[in-house]
Order: sequence, then structure tokens, then C-alpha cells
Amino acid sequence: MKKYIFILTFLIPATFWAQYLLPNEEVVYSFETKNGKKMSLVKDKTNQYIQYRFGTKNKVEMEFPAERTKESWKKFHYNSYMRGGGKDNAGMEIDNLLFKNNGYEYVIFRAYHSEGNDYSAGIIIKDSKGKESRISGNYKTVKGCICNLEETGMIEREDIGLTF
Repeated sequence: MKKYIFILTFLIPATFWAQYLLPNEEVVYSFETKNGKKMSLVKDKTNQYIQYRFGTKNKVEMEFPAERTKESWKKFHYNSYMRGGGKDNAGMEIDNLLFKNNGYEYVIFRAYHSEGNDYSAGIIIKDSKGKESRISGNYKTVKGCICNLEETGMIEREDIGLTF
């Protein structure tokens, strides 16, 4: 009996997180927020679509775009910046992925600053009036990298500005 309880202890959380990743998908970038929610950027393994998912462990609260088609790639805009030189040159790496949904602008980001050896991740949300809200990610839970999107050949770097 103890053996079954032990197995269920690991299977139940895996089932909840499974809704964030379908069998034909792979994680591009994901993290848990400091409030215990989860952000996942996933894509079909054959690049048929890309999709953003956000919510609790028990429920995906937002999926964008709703349709899983090749057209989904055109709804995301990518930008990155890298300055080497370490701490003396204020080295940094920044990756941004922007999309718009229902009058809001979302920027998913990953940033590193060599000054202070500072890593950060999160989501910045702007409403139509420019009011900004931030959702901080727990960097210890980050998986993948937005920077890997360029390798797919499905998205190009754009001048969307840098946000972090």
C-alpha cells in the first residue's frame, strides 16, 4: 500500500503539469512565477505552431493563440541583445518575446547582467493606456531559452525594443 501512495504522490503533480505540454510538443521556455503559477512557451516538435500558456498547476488560464496553426508564428515578435566584456563592460544578455492579445501587450523576458551576476525572468503586461504590470519569474525554475527560437527558422529578430 505504501508503494502505491508513493507512486501516486509523483504521478498526480505530473498529471497537472501535463496539460502544459502535449505529446507532440516541446518546451521552448518556461518558468514558475513567484506566486506559484506557471508560464510555458511551447512549440510543436515539427514547428507546426507555437503557443503561450499561463496558469495554475491545476488549470491553464490563458493560451495564446487559441488556434494551433502555422500562422501562430506570425503573432510573436522576437528581439535579443548581447554585450560581452563581463563585469567591467557591464556585460548583459536580454531576450524578449512580444505578443498582443485582447488589447494587452505581453513581453516574456529573460535577462542576465554581469554586474552583480543578476539573472531574471518574467512577464511584462501593458494595457492600452500604457500601464505596466510585472510578473516575476523564479529564475531557479527556468527551463529552455527564448534565444532558441531563432534556430527554428520560423521567427526572425525584430526591432521591438528591449524590455526587462
